[in-house]
Amino acid sequence: MKFFQTTHKFEHDWAQVTAGNWMKYPNEQCPHVIAVDVLERHVDPETGVLRTERLLTCNQNAPALVLKFLGGSTLSYVRETSELDPKTKRLTMKTQNLSMCNVLTINETVTYTVNPHDDSTTMFKQEAEIVAGSSLSRFSSYVEDFCLTRFRDNAAVGRKGFETVLEKLKVARQEAQQQLEKAQSQIEKATFQIEKAAASATASAAAAL
Repeated sequence: MKFFQTTHKFEHDWAQVTAGNWMKYPNEQCPHVIAVDVLERHVDPETGVLRTERLLTCNQNAPALVLKFLGGSTLSYVRETSELDPKTKRLTMKTQNLSMCNVLTINETVTYTVNPHDDSTTMFKQEAEIVAGSSLSRFSSYVEDFCLTRFRDNAAVGRKGFETVLEKLKVARQEAQQQLEKAQSQIEKATFQIEKAAASATASAAAAL
């Protein structure tokens, strides 16, 4: 059994991070995630908690020995369940591999919470447990070490990819805000011109009388 844990601070507030989470894939930094399908999604009417279940399809390269034990295919499926609580501002996501889970099990838990020291930023915590099945026998340590290294690498790349997504969303919001302000300015200008024209027309009509 191998364990992995890491933390990170995103320089974006919790609302922005959790909104961006649903648009994390696809991104150029994480080409191994090739599809994300929503299986179920609903909001608890009493608590307001959003619960979601998704299926992630991944394609990863691995040494021939590892592929041999894992069925010989680079295509794998991962089940993800999440709970987003808007009151406590906490998003918890749990994932578990579906492919060859009788041979190798990877359980991951990710949380996004508001930074208690700076509410304009978000704290990220990622934990994983990697367990090779008894069928791997004497090769279990090798497979677990390989999977831990691959998981650590993918985690780093995943955070980098998510940062890219968040920055793109930030730019998009800024551009949208600029367009909105421009439109409001044009509306105010047009309204002023209309009111000015109406006042002039009223004054002309009064003078004619």
